[in-house]
Amino acid sequence: MKILFTSVGRRVELLQAFRNAADKNNIDLEIFGADITETAPALLFCNHTVIVPKIKDENYIPFLKEFCNNNKIDALIPTIDTDLLLLAKNRDLFGNTKVFVADFDKIALCRDKRLTADYFHSLGLKSPVPVDDYKLYNAGFPAFIKPKDGSSSIFAYKVENENELKMYADHVPDYIIQPFIEGTEYTVDIFCDYQGNPILITPRIRLAVRSGEVLKTVITQDDNIIKEAKLLANNFKPRGQITVQLIREKSTGNDYFIEINPRFGGGAPLSIKAGADSAEMLLMILQGKNLYYNEKAAEDGAFFCRFDQSIRIN
Repeated sequence: MKILFTSVGRRVELLQAFRNAADKNNIDLEIFGADITETAPALLFCNHTVIVPKIKDENYIPFLKEFCNNNKIDALIPTIDTDLLLLAKNRDLFGNTKVFVADFDKIALCRDKRLTADYFHSLGLKSPVPVDDYKLYNAGFPAFIKPKDGSSSIFAYKVENENELKMYADHVPDYIIQPFIEGTEYTVDIFCDYQGNPILITPRIRLAVRSGEVLKTVITQDDNIIKEAKLLANNFKPRGQITVQLIREKSTGNDYFIEINPRFGGGAPLSIKAGADSAEMLLMILQGKNLYYNEKAAEDGAFFCRFDQSIRIN
């Protein structure tokens, strides 16, 4: 079995999860790691290194298509947001290689926080209403300002008053403003089969975060969040993994959905380690096996913390 991960960067934990799942099931797995530089640390955990053009290069998709065809790659898995729209748009060009991305229209709405909020509302889910002009914002303070297509918490700020709002509006590119929801932050790791049917749904509390990626988390099998996430998954119909962010408001107990990352999130390996093994499920899909929804596969209350590690490049 051959899997190509694009933009592998620092996604060592994710590669290890797939390696562990393959060993567990006696699958001879070859991992191909693609990046634009040979010094990406995750490449040292791959069987094969693939140096690719930059994503914005017009040769990027033709290169990947030819590589997958020539090497009989079974699956292509993107790991960063900037890959997703291109791969979704060109997914049908990859022949026998399964490209694990959602449909183009779903990816597009995830890349625009205004469209994402509208989508949540269309499903009957609560979400802070965004405004894209600070002069029109009237929902009170504190507020939250961020780019409409941002990621990794870059240019994302809590705003305490009108003066701060004006200052940040001059600083944040193509922004949206929303009311700040005070409460507990959750991530929900959702894995679906290649037809978009939910297989695993794992909520976890974000106890500590750095640059948008979780450092400490605890699996929390909350029935209401699982019900809401299943509703979303049945409509969104992703191929493979998506990661959903929400906040449970402290004063009301209502869940406010914030964003959808239609890929393996940085903390996805933690849900895998707790028992919701989406890496194993993806390998089962490639083997042609039928999957069924597994209620609360992850161990409730499992606590994880993460740390940095260095590796020497020769």
